[in-house]
Amino acid sequence: MGADSGSGGGGFNGGRETGPRCIGIVGPFGSGKTTLLEALLARTGAIQRQGTIAAGNTVGDGAPEARAHAMSVEVNIAEAEYLGERITFLDCPGAVDFLGESAGVLPGLDLAVVVVEADEKKVAALQVILKQLEDQGIPHVLFLNKIDKASLRMREVLQMLQPASSVPLVLRQIPIWSEGVATGYIDLALERAHVYREQAESEVIEIPGEEVAREIEARFSMLETLADHDDVLMEALLEDAAPDRERVFADLSGEMREGMILPVLFGSAEHGHGIGRLLKAIRHEAPGIGATAARLGLEERGDTVLQVLKTVHTLHAGKLSVARVLAGSVGDADTLQRADGSPARVSGLYTVMGQQALKRESAGVGDTVALGKLEGVLTGETLGLEHPAPQLAPLAPAQPVLALAVRPKERRDEVKLTSALAKLVEEDPSLVVTQLQDMTETLVEGQGEMHLRVALERLTGKYGLSVETGDPAVPYRETIRATAAVRSRYKKQSGGHGQFGDVALEIQPLGRGDGFVFTDTITGGVVPKQYISAVRAGVEEALQRGTLGFPTVDLAVTLTDGSYHSVDSSDQAFRMAAIQAMREGLPMCKPVLLEPVHEVTIFCPSDATARINGIVSARRGQLLGFDARAGWPGWDEVRAMMPEAEIGGLIIELRSATAGVASYSKRFDHLAELGGKAADQVLARHGRKAA
Repeated sequence: MGADSGSGGGGFNGGRETGPRCIGIVGPFGSGKTTLLEALLARTGAIQRQGTIAAGNTVGDGAPEARAHAMSVEVNIAEAEYLGERITFLDCPGAVDFLGESAGVLPGLDLAVVVVEADEKKVAALQVILKQLEDQGIPHVLFLNKIDKASLRMREVLQMLQPASSVPLVLRQIPIWSEGVATGYIDLALERAHVYREQAESEVIEIPGEEVAREIEARFSMLETLADHDDVLMEALLEDAAPDRERVFADLSGEMREGMILPVLFGSAEHGHGIGRLLKAIRHEAPGIGATAARLGLEERGDTVLQVLKTVHTLHAGKLSVARVLAGSVGDADTLQRADGSPARVSGLYTVMGQQALKRESAGVGDTVALGKLEGVLTGETLGLEHPAPQLAPLAPAQPVLALAVRPKERRDEVKLTSALAKLVEEDPSLVVTQLQDMTETLVEGQGEMHLRVALERLTGKYGLSVETGDPAVPYRETIRATAAVRSRYKKQSGGHGQFGDVALEIQPLGRGDGFVFTDTITGGVVPKQYISAVRAGVEEALQRGTLGFPTVDLAVTLTDGSYHSVDSSDQAFRMAAIQAMREGLPMCKPVLLEPVHEVTIFCPSDATARINGIVSARRGQLLGFDARAGWPGWDEVRAMMPEAEIGGLIIELRSATAGVASYSKRFDHLAELGGKAADQVLARHGRKAA
């Protein structure tokens, strides 16, 4: 579809809300979402010919990283027109690594089409996606793809998929089989049969005689489920009366919108089968922008409100903020209001079609558009025009599960790297960039191995940076197990005033987690008060690198005695005396290595719990137990204490054991002593020897 200079607008047509729609295409990895988008665009005439993933000529997955990996790595946007109404499709990645990409766009959807195939290994991934939609109250339908390759009967497929949904799956169609191949379908609501035609609308036929009994049985099953929420329909069924067809359609649509049922359609995106029926369901049954705004809690207001769904940095148009107009309208050069009242001026308005941004003049209620150069505006923000808008769907990114240390190969590229990483985080808030001052490292954290790989590829391909990566340094610490008393004198003469400081320190261990305590017992002014703070500064400086080469914690240092020179003493002299004393005294205190230990909670399907327990144990983890995961039927939470050194790469092993769906959260719990061979190995890696 070309550029559109008109504004949107909603209305009602025969009781159905009209106007622009925003439809999400979601589903597990490899289910055919991008192929479905291509089929929808081809059927609506938005593109002349349906492309394929293999040929690399689809509208979606146009980014170099997506082409290279033959998978969606970001939300793809495309617009079409069907029977006079505009539809914006947002094709979301299916791999768990990239679910954060979908988090921003979900609030703006009128309806989600959940694409799945008859594959038992993908049921857990389907549950993850359905739970996202259910928790946010987003209406959704299921599209069973690859019906041409199905080997199970529909009843068996529904039994397989039902555990993924908290509400009943309701079959809207049944296939017409011929020698084991689906050649068409029977619409159970319309009681009408269709025969598939390759890449074209299906042909209406009479219901074949041999299919009549099966159609009656399947239709009755559909009506029974609908009647659970409709007493009038239940009465009609009990009286064996033919229910009103309009009532059946109203129930199918209404109960789907209310989250009471999950309607199931099917087809083959690759061959264009079932596409017309899906488009009709979208047009007639998807809620409009009014219902979506109400779901987000937007009260009636006269001015413009926009929800920012995604941020993109393009090479030609610069920064683009993809937004849904929830109320009012917006035009090029309008100045929008952020939550804090700061202005954000629109510099260019665009319709997005894959990798293209097509100029337009304005956008009305319901439209999904890209706004140019909204500096400072982030994904998840709600913007107003005349006044700041309430923040309707602030983004809460998932906790990262994998990290890499990143540095430029050339020091001169450090500023360029910082700028590029900031843009990556703006585009994908599920990426986290952390500067560790004490470790002098830049960490890039994300949702999995592929997530970070794609981020690095963008640094290289999009921003022209050469980077080196490595495992993040573990923040080891050291402490002491014995007490020592030490005295040190710093004396230096170099013409003019000299330097003189003399301190006596007592060093004692404290309990784990007690930190550092400094006191003094000076009497008689042997160390003047003005120098005591310099002694403390010297002690703290020495603790930054202890005997084993790591910061030293959990100890008390007491300044017990000393002496000074009325001319040569200074802050610097006493600081240096304290450093010398600590360097002499700490090795006498039996230093020991400490490693950080985290409390880890792993989320996994119950049938994988035993495997997860084995993974935890193999990584020096201490199992604390497991419970059923609240609100997630068929899932467990495994709790354990695990050294931070063992957490790197944990997610890769967890995903491998759970068909790609496990995740975890962690929080620092305590520092634990590390001795023996494990400690020797750590010290050897850092070029140190045990004390």
